[in-house]
Amino acid sequence: MAELTNRLAPGLTGRLSERATRVVSERLASGSLAPFACHDASAIRRDPCDRDRDTFLRPAFVRDAEKVVHLPAYNRLAGKTQVFSFRANDDLARRGLHVQLVARVARDIGRALGLNLDLIEAIALGHDLGHTPFGHAGERFLNDVFHARTGRWFFHNVQSARVLDELAGRNVSLQVIDGALTHNGEFEQQVFETSGLATFDTFERVVASCWAKGDAAISHLRPMTLEGCVVRVSDIIAYVGKDRQDAIRAGICSEDSFDDGLGGAYNAWALSAFVADIVEASAGRDRIEMSEEGFSELRRAKRENYEKIYGAGEVNGDFSAEVAELFGELYEHELEALAAGDESAAIFAHHVRPTERRLGWYGRTYDWEADPDQTVVDFISSMTDDYFMATCAAAFPHVAGIFPSRGYFSDGVRA
Repeated sequence: MAELTNRLAPGLTGRLSERATRVVSERLASGSLAPFACHDASAIRRDPCDRDRDTFLRPAFVRDAEKVVHLPAYNRLAGKTQVFSFRANDDLARRGLHVQLVARVARDIGRALGLNLDLIEAIALGHDLGHTPFGHAGERFLNDVFHARTGRWFFHNVQSARVLDELAGRNVSLQVIDGALTHNGEFEQQVFETSGLATFDTFERVVASCWAKGDAAISHLRPMTLEGCVVRVSDIIAYVGKDRQDAIRAGICSEDSFDDGLGGAYNAWALSAFVADIVEASAGRDRIEMSEEGFSELRRAKRENYEKIYGAGEVNGDFSAEVAELFGELYEHELEALAAGDESAAIFAHHVRPTERRLGWYGRTYDWEADPDQTVVDFISSMTDDYFMATCAAAFPHVAGIFPSRGYFSDGVRA
C-alpha cells in the first residue's frame, strides 16, 4: 500500500527524527516512567481507604479504569450519538466507541513519552461520561433550558467530572476526574502545560467557576497531569478523521469533498502523522506540544469538519425546532415529577433511587432535593438517545412523528 501523503501538510510524515527516536527508544528500554509522569503512588482520593490502596496487582489508576468501565454511565455511551443521530447504520461510531478510540490514540502517545498508561486509559474512558443524548446538539439544547432557568451553564465535560466525583461514589482519583473536566476537545492548543492543581478544595472552586461562567472558565482549563494533556489532544485526533469516515458512510460527503485529497483515508494518515508530531515535539520535555505545521493542520482539518460535516444541512436537519423544544418540555416535566414526589415517575424509578442505592454502598448520599434543576440535568444528560425518545413518546402524545426515522432498507435495498 502506498504511503499516505497530505498535500496540505507535506512535512507531517508520521516518522520521528533521529533525536526523538533515540529519546523514545532509551525511555522504552529503561522500563521506567519519564520524570514528569504521574506515579500511581501520587493518586489523590477523597477517601484514602484501604480498599483503594495501590497494590502490585491493581495499581491506583488500574483501579480507576476498572471503576469507570463498571459504571452505568459508561455502559450508556454505546447508546449515545457521536455525530449522527436517527440513522439506521450500525457502522457509524457511537460515543462508546469514541472513548475507546481516544484511549487508543492517547496510549500510543503516552507509551512513547514514558507516561502512565493506566492513568491515560482511565481519563480517556471516563472523559465523556456526562455527555447528553444526541451529541453536541443535545448538549446545546440542554444548556439552553438549564441556563434560562438557573443562569448556570451545562457543558458535558463538567458533568463528566460530576458523574465521576459525585454521582458514581466510587472514590475515583482527582487526577482522573480532573482529566475529564479539562479534556474539552473544542478548545485546541499547540502547547499543553499542567495546571499545578493538587487538592480537591481547589478543584471544587474550579468546577464551581465552570458552572457559573461557562466558556469563560472552561476555555482556560489546563489538566493537572501530562497524561491529562495527552488525552485532551488525543480527543481531537480521534474524532477529526473518524467523523470524516462516518460522514462519507452517511452520504453527507464524498471521498472528493475534502481539501487535502485524502477522503476517508485521512483518518489513517492523521493517526500516524499527529501522534508522531506530538511525540517529536514532546519527547523529553515537561509539556505536550505540536509543531507549527502539526497544529495548523489539526486546526484546519477540524475547521473543515465543522464546515462540511457538523454544520451540514442534512445533519442539522435531524434536529427540527420541535426536537429542540422537547428538551425544554421534558425538563419541565421532570421538574414537576420531582415536585409531586411520585415514586412511579421515571426520574425516581430510573434515576434518583438507583443513584441513592449505588451511593449507599459507599456510604454516600444523593441530595437530589437540594437542587431540583441539577437533578433534572443529571437525569436528562444520563439518557441514551433511545431512552430520551421513549420518555418523550410516553410523556407527550404529540411526539409521534417528530423524530426522524430512517430504516435499514431503503434506496432500493430489500431484505
